[in-house]
Amino acid sequence: MAYFYFSMPKRPVLDAQSLCPVDGPHGINVVLVDTSDDLPEATRREVQVVLDDLIATLPSFYKLDIRVLDIAGARSRSLFSKCNPGDGAGLSEWTDNPRIARLRWIESFRKPAAEAVKNSMASAKAASSPLMAAIQDIAIDQFFSAANQNAKKTLIVISDMIEYTREYSQYPAAGDLSFQRYKQSPAYLKFRTDLHGAGVSIRYVTRQPKGQPLLNDLKHAEFWIQWMKDNGASSIEVKRLQGA
Repeated sequence: MAYFYFSMPKRPVLDAQSLCPVDGPHGINVVLVDTSDDLPEATRREVQVVLDDLIATLPSFYKLDIRVLDIAGARSRSLFSKCNPGDGAGLSEWTDNPRIARLRWIESFRKPAAEAVKNSMASAKAASSPLMAAIQDIAIDQFFSAANQNAKKTLIVISDMIEYTREYSQYPAAGDLSFQRYKQSPAYLKFRTDLHGAGVSIRYVTRQPKGQPLLNDLKHAEFWIQWMKDNGASSIEVKRLQGA
């Protein structure tokens, strides 16, 4: 029994508030939901499934941070930010209490995360959409610190990806979608950031801007792939969500 006890891998010591290991999370998954307009019903249902699956499959000791646009502050606002403390699966009855671990996972992680997902899809009905500022805010807040340097980083953005601020706009009437035009705008230096090698997944929402023709989706996606690479992403994928 002594051999069995000392040969078992040790669980990290967790912070009581964040449920993260005291020496830093093993991974960081940040979800940014664009609340500048309503999500189409089919899109909302698909987003719910995507985020429910993320909650259920997040590895132990990885942080999940669910955020929405803080449009007034040109930043992001966190609705939920905790690590998965483990759901008790694989724990030994001899050295741990899997039942208590499961209850803690449900009450402290899964339920509040699911509530944050629900709240993240409430529309803010705003005229601007400061996506670049929000992503910069996330990079500084979650990817920059020494404790997070070695953690695997993932950013999921659920949005139509139409940047619209005083510094730079992607509405068709404002000009082309070339990266060169963006680099000549004040936004290029203002929102330049470091994603510290995060993998980025863009879940593309199809919206029809009022009074505007549809964007060229291919060129729009190419712009954001270039923007993410220019700001230090290690990989970028773009997947269109259902509904319009």
